[in-house]
Amino acid sequence: MSALSIPSATYRFQFNKDFTFAQATPLAAYLRELGISHLYASPYFKASPGSTHGYDITDHTALNPEVGSREDYDAFAAALKQQGLGQIVDFVPNHMGIGPLNPYWMDVLENGRGSKYAPFFDIDWHPLKEELAEKVLLPILGDQYGRVLEKGELKLNFEQGTFYLTYFETRLPVNPRSYGAILKKALELGNLPPEDEGAIEIQSIVTACDHLPHRYETAPEKVAERSREKEVIKKRLERACHEHPPVTAALQSAVQFYNGQPGDSHSFDALDQFIEDQAYRLAFWRVAAEEINYRRFFDINTLAAIKMELPEVFALTHSLIFELVKSGAVTGVRIDHVDGLWNPREYLEQLQRKYSEVTGAPHNSLYLLVEKILMSGERLRPEWPVNGTTGYDFTNQITQILVDKSAEKSLTETYNRFIGDNPRFADIVYHKKRLTMQLSLASEVHVLAHMLNRLSEKNRWYRDFTLNALTVAVREVIACFPVYRTYVEPDHEPSESDRQVIDRAVRAARRRNPGMEASIFQFLRDTLLLRFPENIDEAGRAEQLRFVMKFQQCTGPITAKGIEDTAFYIYNRLVALNEVGGEPGQLGVAPEVFHRQNAARLSDYPHAMLATSTHDTKRSEDVRARLAAISEIPDLWRRAVQRFRTVNRKHKHDVDGEQAPDANEEYLIYQTLAGAWPLEGAITDQFVARIQEYMTKAIKEAKVNSSWIQPNENWDTAVREFIAAILGSAKRNTFPDLFRPLAEQLAQLGAINALAQTLIKLTAPGVPDIYQGNEMWDLSLVDPDNRRPVDYDARRNALAALPQATPEDLLANWRDGRIKLFLTQKMLRHRRDNFDLFANGDYLQVQATGSFAESVFTYARRHAEQTLLVIAPRLSSRVGFPPIGELWKDTAIDFSTPQPMRDLFTGREYSTRLAEALATLPFAAFVSQLG
Repeated sequence: MSALSIPSATYRFQFNKDFTFAQATPLAAYLRELGISHLYASPYFKASPGSTHGYDITDHTALNPEVGSREDYDAFAAALKQQGLGQIVDFVPNHMGIGPLNPYWMDVLENGRGSKYAPFFDIDWHPLKEELAEKVLLPILGDQYGRVLEKGELKLNFEQGTFYLTYFETRLPVNPRSYGAILKKALELGNLPPEDEGAIEIQSIVTACDHLPHRYETAPEKVAERSREKEVIKKRLERACHEHPPVTAALQSAVQFYNGQPGDSHSFDALDQFIEDQAYRLAFWRVAAEEINYRRFFDINTLAAIKMELPEVFALTHSLIFELVKSGAVTGVRIDHVDGLWNPREYLEQLQRKYSEVTGAPHNSLYLLVEKILMSGERLRPEWPVNGTTGYDFTNQITQILVDKSAEKSLTETYNRFIGDNPRFADIVYHKKRLTMQLSLASEVHVLAHMLNRLSEKNRWYRDFTLNALTVAVREVIACFPVYRTYVEPDHEPSESDRQVIDRAVRAARRRNPGMEASIFQFLRDTLLLRFPENIDEAGRAEQLRFVMKFQQCTGPITAKGIEDTAFYIYNRLVALNEVGGEPGQLGVAPEVFHRQNAARLSDYPHAMLATSTHDTKRSEDVRARLAAISEIPDLWRRAVQRFRTVNRKHKHDVDGEQAPDANEEYLIYQTLAGAWPLEGAITDQFVARIQEYMTKAIKEAKVNSSWIQPNENWDTAVREFIAAILGSAKRNTFPDLFRPLAEQLAQLGAINALAQTLIKLTAPGVPDIYQGNEMWDLSLVDPDNRRPVDYDARRNALAALPQATPEDLLANWRDGRIKLFLTQKMLRHRRDNFDLFANGDYLQVQATGSFAESVFTYARRHAEQTLLVIAPRLSSRVGFPPIGELWKDTAIDFSTPQPMRDLFTGREYSTRLAEALATLPFAAFVSQLG
């Protein structure tokens, strides 16, 4: 792979209707000035209207018109090229948004399996519920179907030769074969003479409808015939209405008849039968969890999975992106939710082959990243042709090094005492994954259990296993899965890592269920490891393989929902650790662990992305850095939260006999305030609203006192009022004044942590990414808070003024964020100008000695004659604020080099004594060649 295709640093833009190509175009020069080499773009393909993120793509072959036209895009791409910037685009191969703007999904709803796009979607056309045979369940109704129908909320419409249904703003196509019933009723109600030309045409169209291939006929010639002839029928109907006004009146009468009269139940019988004839079954949204028969992205009904393993699906969905690649506009790709794919390795190899075909470049030369969540001890699959992950692993690794491990006992006792419980994170994960399988993803588990039951029935050793027992076994093994998924493939022996994962999950499930027959778990284990019975035929092998592949596609969403979207909002001991892919049960690691992780990344994936803030992180990097500092002041934190509880008790509300917020929620509120407390100290209405919105989401995600499915409005309101009261300006409210000293200390410690975090990200092995706006302080919480507009005018002005600022001035005025911008620009430019040092340079662990040896993290990068020595503070409360000069006492660095070195930030000559090396700023990067 050529050096030009590998970024030195990326910058993430979140495109949407409020941040467009046109708005991004003039920022190309700013990114270049900052030191960025590649823009990293969120998905900008056509998405659902109003999408704030772009992951609900409705058409991969078109740009999102809300973000801009093709002309806007070309101007944007040209601006990037003019500044010498590459572009990495975020691509979504697993699923699509299925609103009315998705032409492929609408065609499926109109024509069922008879649609040419039916194979594109992962739909079970013969699900467990017989009434759903040859139908797609659409759980879009706000109440039970019968009530919705008889309220008149479902309406038949006719327009431009086409019949369709509406449910408020939702428009649904209808089966063209079912037009016939409406047309016959129109002839009856219109009193058209049989010899009338309009009536004759309508009768002819009825015959054409009756001769359309059925929606379950899938022979290619039948699919083509139906696709062609249904459009002919619509054109004939439109023409008949235009040429024969009585026909229009008759059709309007028929539509009125079908739409019934609220209060007259039988008046809706015709519409009910008409809806029954469609390729979908309308249902109350609450039934989705148990009966939905298309694979979704997690539990989101409006995101349907597509079968990317089919060549025709790959070809269609990748046509535009490879057009952009061929033009040079796109130079790298980030793959979203790779774990949702049928065979991730095969898909990634296909991407690389297509890139070589389009560009003529050598094989595996596309810069390719995958959104893959690695759990503790898990490694990215070595056989995948990728450059690494999108960096969540690094996010958690660097947070752990900023946490004081010695505070674990104290913080655990404080948390347990405050909430009156002794929770274990592993147990919470287990129970919340089970809850996920019972509530939001029950259908997926039921399908797997029935598939496994069919396999057991074919073997005399296992046929006595009941469906219920097999369901429990599937559920328990998934609940005990230690990773998001395995990667067993057709025609391949399971890898050793996959065998270990499955063995570990099965053993854990057996331990948690000692009363169950052990052989059930053994059967599931053998099935997952593709251990085929001796007498199995090819059809049986295929069926077992299909079970394994579907099982693997299910474990990831269940794990994500159980951990990221539930457990992380319940286990609140130190929420700095509650991050995607994180291990909140582990509080801090020794520096040697992080050194090994950096060295391993250099060895295995030297160009993997390094992220600290993303569109999906639970908190921004600066909030997380503050919260990590709580571990440095555990005694102060314990006294503070006890005092806060006492003074705020009067603001709680009684809801059904319980105090709202509960103790665990209150503990989260105080951490959230500590992390997001404004640097200027003023409590604004906007800040209060942000905290209220965050806690509303956190409580619903936790699913303890409220949820998205069963919202407890009284509880939600009580918590919002509690937040408003404790942050209010009433004279008798003492909490803000009590909180400010703690917030100030954490802001100081957090700023030092954040600067250290930034320096390490910009110098460690890998490719650093800057999430939009995070080149200066950003105290955002989870989405949508982290997708607020960025003030780029302020950032451009600050960047332009940096040459006039001194390091002393930047440190003295650290609150304004210029010091982070200064660090970022200096280091990014050095990276860009010394590419080989960072892309290929060795990673050398460096030791410190003296009084505060544990409060500094230091290492060197070396390539040829170039050396970079990085000195970053940690646990700085032991040193003082700001941790500079003689505060470091006798602390020294054990590192020498034959060449003289100077600090990139201050120009100071290198000294092994930190009192001299960090005399001006609390961080340093000594370079032997300024380049």
